Amino acid sequence: MKTRIYLAGGFNGGWHEKVTNELGNFEIFNPQKHNLDEVEKYTSWDLFHVKKCDILLGYMSEDNPSGYGLALEIGYANALNKLIILVDERSKKDEKFKRYFSICHASSNVILNSLEEAINYIKTFEI
Repeated sequence: MKTRIYLAGGFNGGWHEKVTNELGNFEIFNPQKHNLDEVEKYTSWDLFHVKKCDILLGYMSEDNPSGYGLALEIGYANALNKLIILVDERSKKDEKFKRYFSICHASSNVILNSLEEAINYIKTFEI
């Protein structure tokens, strides 16, 4: 059975595709692919797949406007005792955001500086 990864974070920047391409030996749950527009439906889809994953990869890009969805997914994954790998680019440039987002840092198992670093780390979990 492949290790399952849920991709949590904003939809801009093409990062979902990069991760999917580089981690082809993993089962990827990509919320960009569900094509759901109703908040109740996509939230249920997201949380269902967070529950099914082995690893949650959280990516807070520096241009993510809020991070509310990412925070919800990290909190839920933490409650389910999932391995949470977080890349946080935004806190480096926004001190106010950093203060409020620190709860996500405290809820994550591993915090890395770049998406590439996270991809390389996740590769060590390949079965």
